[in-house]
Amino acid sequence: MPDQPRTQVSEARRASIDLYAAPGLRLDEAVALATAAESAGFGGLWTLEAHTEPFLPLALAAEHTSRIELGTAVAVALARNPMIVAHLAHELNRYAAGRLSLGLGPQVGAHITRRFGAPFDHPAERMTEFVAALRAIWRCWNEGQPLDFHGSYYRHDLMTPAFDPGPSGVGEPRVLLAAVGPRMTAAACAVADGLIAHPLTSRRVALEQLRPRIAGAVRPGFELSCPVLVITGRSDAELDQARAAVRRQIAFYASTPAYRGVLEFYGAGDLSDRLRLMSRAGEWDAMTSLIPDGLLREFSVEAPAGSLAGALHTRFDGVLDRIMIYAPYPVPAGLWPEAGLGGS
Repeated sequence: MPDQPRTQVSEARRASIDLYAAPGLRLDEAVALATAAESAGFGGLWTLEAHTEPFLPLALAAEHTSRIELGTAVAVALARNPMIVAHLAHELNRYAAGRLSLGLGPQVGAHITRRFGAPFDHPAERMTEFVAALRAIWRCWNEGQPLDFHGSYYRHDLMTPAFDPGPSGVGEPRVLLAAVGPRMTAAACAVADGLIAHPLTSRRVALEQLRPRIAGAVRPGFELSCPVLVITGRSDAELDQARAAVRRQIAFYASTPAYRGVLEFYGAGDLSDRLRLMSRAGEWDAMTSLIPDGLLREFSVEAPAGSLAGALHTRFDGVLDRIMIYAPYPVPAGLWPEAGLGGS
C-alpha cells in the first residue's frame, strides 16, 4: 500500500512526534537529552527497559523540563508487581505535574523466567489484572477508597497510613500496553488508555491489522503509538551508517518468534525462520545482509534531517497518534533541531 499522499495529510489527525530513547537512557545522559528534546520541539520523551531501567531517568527529565510529555515504552510489568509499579508511577507523575504515561509490556517468556527469575503464564490475563490492580491502588491513594483487590494473580488489601503516599494532586497516569498479537491487543483495548505497537509495525500492518483490532476501544482518547525506525543524517555517509544500523535492528527483531507473523504478512515467514537459526549461532552480520531493501523501506522512514518530520507525517498521520522516533545509532550532534519538529 503506498504512502498517504501529501494532499491528504492536512485532513488526517496530525500525529505527535516523540523521541524514543533506545536502547536505554543512562542517568548522566538524561538531563541533556530531555532538555534537547524539549527545545527541539518533540512532543514527548520515552524510555525503554533494555540497557538501563526506565524510571530513574524520567525523574531527572521531569526536573529539568516543563512541557514535554514523559513515558516508558516500555517498562517490564511481569518482572515486578503492581504495588511497586504503582508507587513509581504515582510519584513520577506527581513530580512531573501529570505529564507521565506509564507504558507496560509483558516481555517474552524466556526473559521473564530466565533473566528476571519470575513466573510467566497467561500473559494477557496477567497484564489485564496488573492494570486493574494499579488502578485500585491509585484510587486508594488519590480518592481514599479502601484497598480491596483480589484477583487470580495479584492480591492487594492492606494499606496503612504509614505506607499511603496520599493524593498525587494530578490524578493517575495514563496506562499504555505494548501488544503484538490479538490477545494482548484485546487486553489493551479493555483496560488501557492506549497501545504501543512494536517497531516492526509498518503503515500496512497498522492499517490492516492494528487499526481494525482497536476499532472497538471504548476508553476516551485511546491512542495508538509506535517506535518508528528512522534513517536520517546530514550527509550520504551518515545516511549509509544509519541505514546499516536500521537494517541490523530489523534483522534482530525479525529473528524473534513472536514477530514471525509480521514477516508472514509480507510473505517472508521463511526468512524469519532462517534469521532465528542464525541468531542462535551469533551470525549477526550475515543476518543483516539478508534484509531486502523492500522490507527496509516498509519498516523504516528514510529522509535527510531537514525533511524527516514531513516524511514521518506523510507516512503515519491518520494511522498513528504518536510517532516515537527510533534511531538505533549515534545521532550526529545538534541534528534534532534541524528536523522540523517544531510544528509537529
